[in-house]
Amino acid sequence: MKEFSNETRAKNLQAMQNEELDLLVIGGGITGSGITLDAQSRGIQTGLVEMRDFASGTSSRSTKLVHGGLRYLAQFALKEVHEVGSERAIVYNNAPQITTPLKMMLPFYAGGTYGPFTTSVGLDVYDRLAQVKKSERKIMLEPNETIDREPYVKAEGLLGSGVYVEYRTDDARLTLEVAKKASELGALIANYTKVTGLLYDENHKVCGVKFVDVQSGETGEIHAKKVVNSCGPWVDEIRDMDGSNKGKHLHLTKGVHLVIDNAKFPISNSLFFDTPFHDGRMMFAIPREGKTYIGTTDTTWEEDPKEPNITVADVTYILAAANQMFELPQKLTPDDVESGWSGVRPLIQEEGKSPSEISRKDEIFQSDTGLLSIAGGKLTGYRKMAEKIVDRVGEQLAAETDYTFEGQQTEHLLLSGGDVGGDEGWSSYFYKMVHEGIVNYDLEREDAEKLVQRYGSNVADIYELLPDGEEKDGLPRVDWAMLNYGLKAEMVEHPIDYLLRRSSQMLFNINHMNEVKDAVIDYMADYYNWDEATKKSMTDEVNEKLALTDLHEIKDAYAAHEV
Repeated sequence: MKEFSNETRAKNLQAMQNEELDLLVIGGGITGSGITLDAQSRGIQTGLVEMRDFASGTSSRSTKLVHGGLRYLAQFALKEVHEVGSERAIVYNNAPQITTPLKMMLPFYAGGTYGPFTTSVGLDVYDRLAQVKKSERKIMLEPNETIDREPYVKAEGLLGSGVYVEYRTDDARLTLEVAKKASELGALIANYTKVTGLLYDENHKVCGVKFVDVQSGETGEIHAKKVVNSCGPWVDEIRDMDGSNKGKHLHLTKGVHLVIDNAKFPISNSLFFDTPFHDGRMMFAIPREGKTYIGTTDTTWEEDPKEPNITVADVTYILAAANQMFELPQKLTPDDVESGWSGVRPLIQEEGKSPSEISRKDEIFQSDTGLLSIAGGKLTGYRKMAEKIVDRVGEQLAAETDYTFEGQQTEHLLLSGGDVGGDEGWSSYFYKMVHEGIVNYDLEREDAEKLVQRYGSNVADIYELLPDGEEKDGLPRVDWAMLNYGLKAEMVEHPIDYLLRRSSQMLFNINHMNEVKDAVIDYMADYYNWDEATKKSMTDEVNEKLALTDLHEIKDAYAAHEV
C-alpha cells in the first residue's frame, strides 16, 4: 500500500517549508492535480496545497462524464471536439476503473433542436473529430426502435434517436487518483491548507505563498520559483491577492443534479435530451448504482461558490423536464429525490452571452508578477490544460535555471489504481478480481464488483484490510476496510471526505450513509484522538452537507403546500 495519509500530509507541509520548490500549485481540483502530475513527471519538483479536500469544489460536482465534446459542435468549436475526444480515450486507457463507456441516446422530436438529419450529420462529424472507435460509432434509430430500446421515452412527437458513446466517471475519484499518482512520483501534496497571501522577491516577482494549516491553525510560508493558480471558482480571489484581476474575469454558473432511485425513474439507457421548455438547454439522465441522476441547470451564480444552494426553482425545473420527457409509471415529485448536488462552473466572462452560450474553453493568464492562472476548461481536458501551462513553466525554468525542458510525460502514464492492462485488459482484470473477492475474502458479488470498479488495481489493498466477521468497530466490514484505506492511502482528514468524495455514499447510497455516518465519525475521532469540540465540528460539517444534499427543506415546503 502506497502511503498518502495524515502523516504524509504533515511531512509534505514541512518539506515544502524547508526547501524552495520549482513549482507550487494552488488548488487541488482536477486542474491543479493534473498540473502537479504533469510537472512532477517532467522532473519539476512540485508542491500542491488545497484549502479544503481534493475535488471538494467543481471537480466533484460535474455531470460525472468524460465528455467526447458533442456539445462543442453547437458552438462550432471543432478543435475542442477533436481534442477532448482524443483525451477521453487517453483518460480511459490510463484509468479504466473510473471511466465506463456508456451508450448515450439522443432522442429528437418534432419542433426540437435536433432532427434526423442534423443529428445524423452531427454525430458523424463528432465520431470523426473525436476519433471514436468503429465499434463505438453512432447508430440511428427509428421511433419504434427508440421505444424498444428505452420504453419510458415519451412517444408523442418522437422522430427517432441517435445513439453514441460517452464515458461515465467518478469525478472526485479521478481527481484523487491523479493526485495520488503525483504523490507517488514525489510531489508534495497537502489538503486543508489555505493560502492567505502571496510572497514576492525584491523585483516584485511572486516567489511563494503564506498559508494556514486549517487542521492545526499553524501558519507558514512556502517558497517556489513558479506559482500556478488553479483554484477554479476562486481563481479571481488569488488574482485579487496579486493585484492582477484585470481584463477578463470569471463568470460563475450553477449546475444542479438530482438523484432518484431507479425504481422510481427506471430508465436503462443514458439519455441526452432537449428540455421541453424551448430554452436552448439540454439535460442528461444517467443510470448509476441502482439510481438515476438527472441534470443540469445553468444559471449565473454571484454568491459564495463554496456551497451553492439547491432551490425550489432548480428542483421544479429538473423534475418538470423529466416528467415531460419520460412517460414514467408515476410523475416524479420532490419526495422521490434522494439526494442532489450543486456546483459552480468557473467560465471566462463573455459579454452579451447567456450562461449556456459561454464557451467552456480554458485560458491562461500571466500577471506582471509572474503569477500564472488558469481557468475555464472541462474535466475531460484536464491533461491538455496541464500540458499547456506546464510547457510554459518548463520553458521559463529552462531559461532561468539549469532545468532541461522536457515535454509532457502523461499520455501513457497510468493513474493510481490504473494498472489493469489498459482499456483492453480491464474487463478480464475486473472479473478476475471480483472472483478473488468472492472466493478468497467471502464478499458478496455486488460488494466485490463495486470495490473493483472503485479502486481498480488498488483493490488488493482493500481486500487485505477486510476484517473477519460481518462488522468491526460498529462498521460493516467493507466500510471498515474502505475507511481505513482512506485514512492510510487517500488522505482522509474529515468524515465528509470519506462519506461524500471517497465513497460517494452521500450521493448514491444515502440510506446506507445515514446508517454508518455516526460510526465513521466515532472511528475517526478515536483514530485522530479528537477532542469533543473537534468531533462536534466534524459532525456539524457532515450534517450541514447532508441538509444541502437530501433537500429536506424543499420537501418540507412542498409537503406544507407552500409551493
